[in-house]
Amino acid sequence: MPQIPHTTSSSTASTLPLRPTAIVYCEGNFGGQDGKTANGLVRHSERYRIVSVLDSTQVGRDSGDVLGDGANGIPIHADLTTAVRHEGSVPDVLVYGVAPSSGLLSPAERQVMLDGMRLGMDIVNGLHEFMNDDPEFAAASVEHGVTITDVRRPRDKKDLRMFSGRIDDVTCPRIAVLGTDSAIGKRTTATILTTALNDRGIRAVMVGTGQTGLIQGARYGVALDAIPCQFCSGEMEAAVVDAFEGEHPDVIIVEGQGALSHPAYLSSTFILRGSRPHGVILQHAPSRTKLGDFAQVPMPTPASEIALIEAFADTKVIGLTLNHEQMTDAEVTAAITMYELELGLPTTDALTRPTDRLVDMVVDAFPQLDASAVARTG
Repeated sequence: MPQIPHTTSSSTASTLPLRPTAIVYCEGNFGGQDGKTANGLVRHSERYRIVSVLDSTQVGRDSGDVLGDGANGIPIHADLTTAVRHEGSVPDVLVYGVAPSSGLLSPAERQVMLDGMRLGMDIVNGLHEFMNDDPEFAAASVEHGVTITDVRRPRDKKDLRMFSGRIDDVTCPRIAVLGTDSAIGKRTTATILTTALNDRGIRAVMVGTGQTGLIQGARYGVALDAIPCQFCSGEMEAAVVDAFEGEHPDVIIVEGQGALSHPAYLSSTFILRGSRPHGVILQHAPSRTKLGDFAQVPMPTPASEIALIEAFADTKVIGLTLNHEQMTDAEVTAAITMYELELGLPTTDALTRPTDRLVDMVVDAFPQLDASAVARTG
């Protein structure tokens, strides 16, 4: 299996060979906040063809139904043995699809990964704990002739890049999708927005900043929370410059991480400093009252997060997108109306509302993008 790049790969989905098949492990977390890697892969994956999810608490359900997206034909099984039996053959890859705040494997999870290797499956690991450095995993990979890809492993420090100012050479608009919390849908919204812009005739490329986006197949990006902080702005800048020089897009969409106000997940600071976005779309979950991983910390309001972002960086928040978890459709509609009146910003839900609303949010802020698309098609 080809290694997942941490920065730039010039390959595109259309030129890749037949996608490897993959089972995604997400025991006890699929559809929840800590299942965000599995959730994201089920919704979108250019790199792998997802054939099933492992979560014994959701056995027999369709993974798309669990996510509220409608049936997608990807079943949920209790364990690896059942999943392989159902598939009729051993899939190529086992992806660890949980994103715990600790970033570490439990003993039971270790056993599942080892069982996958014994079956001849390559392992894709998005944790901070690098399996290739573990003697038991390393020995198993050699014994069974499989590979382990530690997605978050950065390059050697001698190869990491400092901020250089080259971001000023990127002449197209740069838009960051930030949020008011972690695991709130920033990557999903960024992915949908990138696809919708391209469908409108506006050449857009997304720069990933976390393990899930890289596993999904983002061609440009870096697992920002695994980089020593001295190099974070530079690596962020370099990923955006690489995307600009490699694709010559009309616009670059930068996936956010954590939140600028978050007490623990501060990658947004480096995204704002390194990519210097011209505009920001803010993702918010109206039903959350406390931060997902820190129940003692109240959720910020969109207004307070917008004020913080615009005070911290020379940028402008151009719109608000909603995560509809624990909300009815009527409540989403009411929230869109409320926030548009309160903030004076266009507001939508990327998953449940027409994507034209999301694209219009960008084009209204950067009308030259629509003009470029019209000129190209005309």
